[in-house]
Amino acid sequence: MTRRFFGTDGVRGEANAFPMTADMALKVGAAAGRYFRRDGSAAHRVVIGKDTRLSGYMFENALTAGLTSTGMNVFLLGPIPTPAVGMLTTSLRADVGIMISASHNPHHDNGIKFFGPDGFKLSDEAETEIEALIMGEVEPAQAQNIGRAKRIDDGRFRYVERVKATFPAGMRLDGLKVVIDCANGAGYKAAPEALWELGATVIPIGVAPDGFNINEGCGSTSTALAAETILREGADVGICLDGDADRVMILDETGQVADGDQVMALLANRWAAQDRLKGGTLVATVMSNLGLERFLTGQGLRLERTAVGDRYVVEAMRANGWNLGGEQSGHIVMTDYATTGDGLLAGLQFLAAMIETGQPASALSHNFDTVPQMLKNVRYVDGSSPLEAESVRKVIADAEDRLAGKGRLLIRKSGTEPLIRVMAECEDDGLLAQVVDGIVAEVEAVA
Repeated sequence: MTRRFFGTDGVRGEANAFPMTADMALKVGAAAGRYFRRDGSAAHRVVIGKDTRLSGYMFENALTAGLTSTGMNVFLLGPIPTPAVGMLTTSLRADVGIMISASHNPHHDNGIKFFGPDGFKLSDEAETEIEALIMGEVEPAQAQNIGRAKRIDDGRFRYVERVKATFPAGMRLDGLKVVIDCANGAGYKAAPEALWELGATVIPIGVAPDGFNINEGCGSTSTALAAETILREGADVGICLDGDADRVMILDETGQVADGDQVMALLANRWAAQDRLKGGTLVATVMSNLGLERFLTGQGLRLERTAVGDRYVVEAMRANGWNLGGEQSGHIVMTDYATTGDGLLAGLQFLAAMIETGQPASALSHNFDTVPQMLKNVRYVDGSSPLEAESVRKVIADAEDRLAGKGRLLIRKSGTEPLIRVMAECEDDGLLAQVVDGIVAEVEAVA
């Protein structure tokens, strides 16, 4: 069955436009409630978190109505990082967790992500079954079985304590000046609190959400503000989260950015030396740089690639017993500690490495030389299929022939937006530009 509503990471789109409408959120809530309460028994629970978008109020209420109509009891967490929802789903013995967020997207977008009772994101199969219920008729609960809704006021504090518990026992951040950019998003209170409680001198930015400024000129997708702040304040390191705090970019004391690939390289190498890296394997997606793969091979380690999306990374990790994975975009997944990507947790692991080695951030954040990579996005009319056009297929085949033995090419549809992503890697900058620009031009011609 073709998935109509669910993309790479839940349901996502522009708020108040299909499929991200209040009416659809109510249907999604009812369908999820029926899916997770199929046995008809009582005392079923769901936790709902959200980021700081204005539309979060609307979707929170609509989801609550749909869920309670099928007999689910709802625990409302308010603004809280995505990984906290995964954690609290298991902690509160809930049947399902829901995060209302469009992650790194601008404020006018929003999304609905699901976690199963084990705290991990749902499989494609589960989402497909929920879609079938959305498009059908969901039987409501009898009047006496309608669910209740309750605010949970200490969810953030529980999350902060859990994250702090992953930091090496007895270690403190005293003397370390840390810029933390929370993207005016879900981590705007939790992240600075955790760092301060561990002893750091904290310089918070992106901590004044107004419903519209999430990810706007700040956060993991816009690191210039953090870099400027590091230089102005003489900070030792910067940690930049995205809107729902499940991604991170690390900035060194000069303001240079280390993406998810560089952070994963550091952690994989350290964990392997400590005999903690299970299977000697790091899991990453097809988007991770070829330089990362070469670095790991040189260390006697292995890179396992998956489809784009942190939940596909986690599925591979769980299936094979591996414990470290992530994405170039900054999702870092450590299943010893969490069920999904956690930007704050990854940031703390980096800070621990700084303290244990006595080295500055700049010495730890550049572990390999990247192979030149070019990524361009082409917007297309939603519902069309530009990649199936004969002219596009021909130019892609020609590009693959030109890159053979010199680099690699990856072309895919975004799972969250109507975009074709064209990515290539090659040490010949001229050839790299020719290949990517040629494909982009042909896709634009037919899109």
